[in-house]
Amino acid sequence: MIESSFPELRCLLLQARTEVDMASQELDCFAERTRLLRHQLGTFNVTDGTPSRDLLTDKDVLFIGGAGEFSATRDYDWMPHVLDLVRFAVDADVPIFGSCWGHQIIARALGGCVEHDPTRAEMGCLPVQLTEAGRADALFSPFPPSFLANMGHHDRVTILPDGAVELARSESQPHQAFRLEGTRVYGTQFHSELDARRERERLIRYQRFYRNELPDDSALQRIIDNLAETTEVDHLLFDFLRLVTGHTPDAA
Repeated sequence: MIESSFPELRCLLLQARTEVDMASQELDCFAERTRLLRHQLGTFNVTDGTPSRDLLTDKDVLFIGGAGEFSATRDYDWMPHVLDLVRFAVDADVPIFGSCWGHQIIARALGGCVEHDPTRAEMGCLPVQLTEAGRADALFSPFPPSFLANMGHHDRVTILPDGAVELARSESQPHQAFRLEGTRVYGTQFHSELDARRERERLIRYQRFYRNELPDDSALQRIIDNLAETTEVDHLLFDFLRLVTGHTPDAA
């Protein structure tokens, strides 16, 4: 029988996915990486309605996932409500972890800048380097100076919000990870919820959104063939829960 590492914890996963199968896959990915059971991760998909502050009632943590075809730079009808939810969570001291689109949403909600930049799109398993602040950070300090992470984005954070500290960067762009000082808020541009198997599933499913950035039809297969295990990132979300909640997990 599978047991939760944090049996009392109740979290919200905010999603932005039109495909039912990929919304379900994303929920599985977060459950795997946090070592929570599926029922501990309540979900709300912005494609199903307008998010409200009430979603955080009785929730211990807010996770914000990826987005498929949605851009953090655009003003969809639901976007003001998403940004308000993030600001409300910060004010209420609810721990937040944003992955990829979620990372961008946190930055935008708190006054940072996000740009659509296909010229610097990143896809597949790529190296990331810790900054000096990252090497000293409670969550990232166990990481080696350089580590592999799974990517899949063509928007990026160009300016961090006031009070945010850059924890990691890649060769092509800054702000691969940040934390908001004085809060329990983290974001990673890379997909902290994906291991190599899950990244493969995601790349194949969303390949139509990356065709314009790929040099030829065989490029995606080369990216898939070069996927590797992301050992450090695989336990990042679990470590985040241990760090920010004060819960002692029943099982490692």
